[in-house]
Order: sequence, then structure tokens, then C-alpha cells
Amino acid sequence: MAQATQTFGEWPLQRLMTEVCGSGHKSADDLNREQALEAFERIIAGAPDPTTLGAFWLSNRWKRNTPEELAAYTDVMCEHVDFAEPDCDPVDCGANYDGKGDSAILGVGAGVVAAAAGTPVVVHSGDRVPTQKQDAYKHVLDELGIATELSPQTSADMVDETGFGFYYQPAFNPVVDELFDRRDQMGVRTFVNTIETLANPANADVHLGSFYHLAFAKKVVNTFEESHHHDLDRVIMFQGMEGYDEIRPGFTKVAEWTEGEFTDYGIETAEYGMDLEGEDLHVDDIAADSAAITEEVLAGERDDQFADAIALNAALRIYAREDVDSIEAGLDAARDAIADGSAAAVLDELRAF
Repeated sequence: MAQATQTFGEWPLQRLMTEVCGSGHKSADDLNREQALEAFERIIAGAPDPTTLGAFWLSNRWKRNTPEELAAYTDVMCEHVDFAEPDCDPVDCGANYDGKGDSAILGVGAGVVAAAAGTPVVVHSGDRVPTQKQDAYKHVLDELGIATELSPQTSADMVDETGFGFYYQPAFNPVVDELFDRRDQMGVRTFVNTIETLANPANADVHLGSFYHLAFAKKVVNTFEESHHHDLDRVIMFQGMEGYDEIRPGFTKVAEWTEGEFTDYGIETAEYGMDLEGEDLHVDDIAADSAAITEEVLAGERDDQFADAIALNAALRIYAREDVDSIEAGLDAARDAIADGSAAAVLDELRAF
């Protein structure tokens, strides 16, 4: 972690704890933008005592962050992100970095299918990120034999050449990666788990993310609006499986923001002829089984619940970029890309990259 040699303002974390946010979840005050900016500048510089840092993170968790705070933390982070923008304008998929533990990761397959249908997609993650430290995008791609530990510019080249690209957190967001050990000692998620998914390393105009509750989706949209760095055209958040960026079987709540207009609606998998339950998508070995399922679906060798789920999630990515005007049309495009071999061809290109 960087040494604390820079000059800061008047708000060390200990003072923030004492005078602003440390009094308890009912009586704590929120930080203003200037206080939040300084707080995260101190954190990434390694200035706070570990005990004070842990207390600060925990106080932010119990009082719940405001969009203004999250936007400030995000903006400081983005000052240090190594952005690499591809020539195409992809959909940025920001799934929880600490991964999944029960169900297959379908976002790789969905992203590849969307790319084959003409919608470029970017995904990003770290490697065993706290607190869950479970399988994420990187580990499925590793199992598929696709390069993951790439420089940001190489990741951008991957998107332009294949339509799908992976950005590796230690390469594009080193200041957050350097917080790994401190985060691991916390034992619970912190606001860093939220803002790292908002890094948008490809500078995409469209963000696709996940939430547990609708109120959090609105908070993320407001965070993007409050951010001085991000200037997105469209944000789609949905209540994904295990908090991941994948439609859950049955009913999924979706929140959609397009150039200032916010709406929410639901996706019923049964309406698309998919009779699924959550346990139908469970696997034993998340990374290995997800990779095998992805390869078989892309090759057109499966016609089951996993094929349906990958196609529907690809449809949402195609719709998010407004390459089609409905999820139904996106589903048709996704299934065509699998049936005509385009999706399998993109997988071959990724392996050869």
C-alpha cells in the first residue's frame, strides 16, 4: 500500500468517527462530498491506523452510505484507474467481485453470445476478492483457457477484436487491489465492494449491474448521477442470482435509468417459456462446471435450463445497449447467434487471442 506522505485536509478518519459517522446507525451523520473525498484519499494512501480504518468501514456499513458519499469514493478511485477505451462502445457488466458459491456463473456465456449477436460486452473482476472470495468471472475464463491477467489496453484490444473483453482489477484498479489484506481482515463487506463494481474500466456508456433490493438500485443510479467522473447514458440494475449480474429464475426485478428517466419492471422467466427454479442452476464446482456448461451451450450442444438462462441473460445485454427494442427481440438474436455458430466462433477467437 502507498505510504502516507501526501498532505490532507482537516478530516482524518478518527475525527470523522468522533464527530460525524461513528455514533451508531440511528444517530450518525452522513459525510459531505469533501469529507468523503478526503477519507478515501487517506485510505488509498495507507494513512489510517488499521483499527481506525476498520471502524470507519464498519460505521459506513451500519449507517448506510448515501449516493453523495459513494460518488465521492468512486471519483477518488477513478482518479487512479487505468482506463482503456475500446473503439466499440461496449456494455459494462459490473458483477459483485467476491463471486458466487451455489449457482453457475452464466455471464461469460451471456456476454459471448451477446458479442456474437453484435453487442460488445466488457466484464471485470479480481481474484478471490473479500469477503466471500468465491469464483467470479476470472475463474470461469481461466477454466475456458482465455487469457485474464491482461493490461488494460490489451483488454480493450480483446473487446475490439472479439466483441468480448475481460479487465483484470489488479491491472486497471491497483489502488483498490492494494486494499485486499485490510478488506480481508474485516470479515464483512464494505463500501469498497460496491464502488469497485462501478469502475467502468472501458469507459462504456451503458452499465449493467445487480442488486439485492430495489432501493439499492436507485442508490447506484443516484451515485452515477452524483459522480463527477462518470457520464453514463444508461444504467440497468436487476435483482440477480446471489447478487450477480444474472437474471434469476422466476421473477427478477429490474431498474432502468436512461438519460434521467427512471423506471422499474419485472422479468418473469415463465413468460419466455422457461420453467426454471433457482436450484436448477446450481452446480458443484462453480468455475469448472460453469466453464463446461458455457462451452456446451455456445456449441449448441445443450437445450436445457442453462441454455435458456444464458440466452435470456444475453438478451438483456443486447437490450441494455439498445441494439434491440425489447428483451424478446434480444432473445431471438441470442438464439440465432448460438444456432448459426457465431457464439462458438467468438469463443474460439477469445481462446486464440
